[in-house]
Amino acid sequence: MQEKIQAVTRSGAGLKRRDFLRQAVAATAVISVPSLAWSKTEKVNVGVVVPLSGANAEFGKNSQRGIQLVADQINAAGGIKSLGGAKINLIVADSTSTPTTAATVAQRLVTENRCVGILGAYASSLTLAVMQVTERRKVPLLTMSFSDEITGSGYKYVFQIVPKASVIGEAQFNYPLAALSKIEKLSIKKAAIMYEDTAYGTSQAKGLRSAAKKANVDLVMDEAYSPGISDATPLINKLRGSGAEMVFPVSYFNDSILIIRTMRQQSISTPVIGGAAGYVIPAFAQALGNTVEGILSIDTSNDDGKPEYTDVYRKKYGVFATHEAIENAACMYVLAQAVDIAKSVDPKAVRDALAATHFTTGWATAMPGGSVQFDEHGLNAKATPILVQWQNNNLVTVYPEAVAKGAIKVSGHV
Repeated sequence: MQEKIQAVTRSGAGLKRRDFLRQAVAATAVISVPSLAWSKTEKVNVGVVVPLSGANAEFGKNSQRGIQLVADQINAAGGIKSLGGAKINLIVADSTSTPTTAATVAQRLVTENRCVGILGAYASSLTLAVMQVTERRKVPLLTMSFSDEITGSGYKYVFQIVPKASVIGEAQFNYPLAALSKIEKLSIKKAAIMYEDTAYGTSQAKGLRSAAKKANVDLVMDEAYSPGISDATPLINKLRGSGAEMVFPVSYFNDSILIIRTMRQQSISTPVIGGAAGYVIPAFAQALGNTVEGILSIDTSNDDGKPEYTDVYRKKYGVFATHEAIENAACMYVLAQAVDIAKSVDPKAVRDALAATHFTTGWATAMPGGSVQFDEHGLNAKATPILVQWQNNNLVTVYPEAVAKGAIKVSGHV
């Protein structure tokens, strides 16, 4: 815009004073248009960047369902009240499973579609790519990705609604030991961890490693692997020879299935405590059948936590609400609340509302901890991990006791 004003100024010498002033005012008026556009709107554009194709498409589909459900609920209830009933308009982009693609589609959403915020992108590696774009463009990004780097980078426009991965990893190790110790004498000396070498896997492994050290448990296997393995036999052979009394895998869907199937094929009964992601979705149980019974996993929310909200999801889609569905629903809810509080679709105003508000109603209460409040780093200070167990083809929250919906069962593969 400055170039336009300079161009008018340079050409002004050959114009009549009245014509020159008219052009100068017109050029200046162009600058004020964006601020007017932010304050008056009939719809609120929200960008959704999730993997809808590739290895993580199942998670992307679940995420999109949660977001869509809440957007529909808000619109049916009259839209954003402070903006005269403006409706949520979701603009969905497929990140695939490639960080470069995730960044490219995010760039398009914030520049071409003037989104008030972005939700996504499920996998931490994708979210880390998207947040480079949203931070530069000063547009809020709300995510349920786990990596410590997300809110550990000093960015001001990223908001992480779940605990960070190192905290989740510590809980993945500590929670089952605490829960099982209440019903039987339990003491383990050797454990194994295996994790994909992505932002999600490496961050969560740090937490597992830290917890094992504090518990004086020897990690007889500490193995990173490249995601998307076609054969888990080398990993499971190493597990068999390690003497581990428990195994803590951190992996997405395809890898989680391969790991458990290979263990079953080799008749390895070492108790498994999964790292969320692939271990807590309906497709995991469908793929494993009866052998899923009793498997434990850490999680960051669960369908049984707030049935008055998640039952609507189950009724609409025919399956229980996975943690990514619940957390993305909560992200959509608090973003809409922030827009309403800001009375604007100016991303800066919305960002400030997100940072300053304790969200204690609606889908925010479906998060373990009962509410959402972001700290100075953008991390939800109220978030807490939970331990879940596959029981009768459903995930049951079994720990901590304050939020448990059922008792942990010591049978099958535990």
